[in-house]
Amino acid sequence: YLEGAITLNDGKVTFSTEMNVGSLTKEQIHETMLTWANKRYVPNDKHNARVLYNNQQEGSIAIAGDEYIVFSSNSLALDRTRIYYQMKINTQKGKCFIEMSRIRYHYDEARGGGVKYTAEEWITDEVSLNKSKTKLYPIMGKFRKKTIDLKDEIFKDIQATLGNKMIELGIEA
Repeated sequence: YLEGAITLNDGKVTFSTEMNVGSLTKEQIHETMLTWANKRYVPNDKHNARVLYNNQQEGSIAIAGDEYIVFSSNSLALDRTRIYYQMKINTQKGKCFIEMSRIRYHYDEARGGGVKYTAEEWITDEVSLNKSKTKLYPIMGKFRKKTIDLKDEIFKDIQATLGNKMIELGIEA
């Protein structure tokens, strides 16, 4: 969670990865990712997560993420923040590119409307690490850790979904 964990792209916090998925076609990858996105990002009365854009010909999917990150929870208190983000998925033969960006937080929204932050002002190395870059500041650190954990969880879920598709079709990596 320390230095180097956060990537800035044009000054914006961006997480990205490229997954190699054997000889799956662009169409197979796109269909698999669209099915995954439509299951994971479903709007409801509390959250407006959804697939924003889908173009199979381009191999592009855009997603609006809207969910809670829980820092701690017990019978007396719940410490959480709402996180919003955009996810772009681009597919081509044998590859899937994922980018998570435009990360924003709405903390303590139940208390007088709460406070809103962007990832750039709250979890970058400059604001969340001490001067010697050896420790995270407590409050910003919890946002940074949980954001990275969420990104890791999503990327691993995508990787598992694509891996399962390869197994289903009998395709080797």
